[in-house]
Amino acid sequence: MTDLSSSPPEPTSETASPAYQVLARKYRPQSFDALIGQDAMVRTLSNAIAENRIAHAFILTGVRGVGKTTTARIIARALNCTGADGNGGPTVTPCGVCDACVGIAESRHVDVLEMDAASRTGVDNMRELLDGVRYLPVSARYKVYIIDEVHMLSTAAFNALLKTLEEPPAHVKFIFATTEIRKVPVTVLSRCQRFDLRRIEPDALVAHFAHVLEQEGATADDEALRLIARAADGSARDGLSLLDQAIAHAGGKVDAGQVRDMLGLADRAQVFDLFDAVMAGDAARALTSLKAQYDLGADPAVVLQDMLELTHWLTRLKLTPDVGDDVTVSAQERARGGEMAGRLSMPVLARAWQMLLKGLGEVRVAPTPLAAAEMILVRLTYSADLPPPGDLVARLQDDPAAARAPATPTVAAAPAPSAPVARASKEAPPAEMPSVEEPPSPIEPPPADMAPAEPAPSPAPPVDLRDFTQLAALAEERKQGILFHHISDDVHLVGFGPGRLEFRPGPNAPANLAVMLKSFAEECTGESWVVTINNEADGAPTLAEQRRAAAVAAAAEIEGHPLVRATLDAFPGSEIGAVRDMHASGADEGDAGAEPEDAPALRQTASDKDGR
Repeated sequence: MTDLSSSPPEPTSETASPAYQVLARKYRPQSFDALIGQDAMVRTLSNAIAENRIAHAFILTGVRGVGKTTTARIIARALNCTGADGNGGPTVTPCGVCDACVGIAESRHVDVLEMDAASRTGVDNMRELLDGVRYLPVSARYKVYIIDEVHMLSTAAFNALLKTLEEPPAHVKFIFATTEIRKVPVTVLSRCQRFDLRRIEPDALVAHFAHVLEQEGATADDEALRLIARAADGSARDGLSLLDQAIAHAGGKVDAGQVRDMLGLADRAQVFDLFDAVMAGDAARALTSLKAQYDLGADPAVVLQDMLELTHWLTRLKLTPDVGDDVTVSAQERARGGEMAGRLSMPVLARAWQMLLKGLGEVRVAPTPLAAAEMILVRLTYSADLPPPGDLVARLQDDPAAARAPATPTVAAAPAPSAPVARASKEAPPAEMPSVEEPPSPIEPPPADMAPAEPAPSPAPPVDLRDFTQLAALAEERKQGILFHHISDDVHLVGFGPGRLEFRPGPNAPANLAVMLKSFAEECTGESWVVTINNEADGAPTLAEQRRAAAVAAAAEIEGHPLVRATLDAFPGSEIGAVRDMHASGADEGDAGAEPEDAPALRQTASDKDGR
């Protein structure tokens, strides 16, 4: 299935021309046997053709360069091949010499129509294409329509295609190719046989490149081929294009250094050295290594991307050691990677991945990529020796006093030490000073002047909640703004008692309002509360509604006062803006408690609409 020697150069009319033909076209497969990396699809199509179970429509999907259009042409040749003697039928091994095979290979056969949907997306283009469906083939066995990038068709074009696609004439076959299968309507997918072309494995690509080099009379070392296969990312066409460029760059003898220079890659060994320096916390060595790679032409973003890939590979190597058997990985990388994967813990690798991933985005948008990359490496080196969060939590659980340990050097290094400490340093002779290995002083409470500058606030004492208004006042006092808003606007009180609250929520109340009220009430009182929702009862007006009603009543009451009435008449257009209680606003806290909470407003403030 992967016999590469059986794939001759594409027999096009251009081969007789002195014009150079790129490797991706010259070594395009001409039969199923020459396809690499698509064994499942080749087996299915070969059996279907051999048993004459040929579908009327196929859709091929996969990443760029894996052979979708090439496979479509091979299918067209297999269906229309007549053999060298002109009497053959559909076959899995097209002869390559009959008129049909040669014409399809050269893209000039009248019965095999190829359309690029990216440039012909409209419904008129589709109608023009389908006008010839009802006519029989001119010289071939089947009329084949190959539509590349079919997902680019418009909705109207897809609709025009549907009926013909569902019930085409017996002499018509459709072959679609796309890189975006999810953009193709399901109504089209349901009418086609779908084949997902896989990314080509690196070992298959390396073998294919070696075969092409042999045919071209060029040479390359194994590491160079592995670098090209890795950069191709599963695409044979991309890999052949890179190989073509490498041959021209190296003058026929390709080595790994030239490939790195051509692709702008950092030296793999230097990437390992850089990552090792970062994980060891050696910032100076890491910056020197980065600068050396930068001077050799490596892009800082590419260096960080290589470190990101190395982090991912080390993580996989730590979890599944078989990853090291990849053909694109050299023996040196396998040895160093195994040592580093065994030394680094999973939390450290996960943290490095997150920091590199974020840093890569910073480098790509930074005005000076090198400076941004250096700052990221500094950040990584200083975080490399931090303990994982799990170890830190375990350490604090085992010894809670360890949480205060880092504060000791800070206090001792303060410029103004406490008086007792200063006297001890003057009076005690140097020979009697305790060593650092001796236990600390048994005196546990520190001096008063060594207390923290900002002691933690003591918890508020429990409150005896007597009514719902007091709960709202506590929410405002403790700066619980969101809760205070919901208590004021969204709670229709049904019942209130010691440890019990029943209410009907307003239309804008959050779903977890009962939980919020229960948690806050228990926090204020230190007791357990039962908060229930009653949607059947109307409940009392909300506190906000009560305040508005009280303000309206106070304004109506004060408006009848002769002095207020005379003021309003003297200033036409003026109105009462607010009514306040002068005694309640000016009294001290002791007297304020004697006033009823819903005392009527006695003082008014008139505001003129004209600003007078």
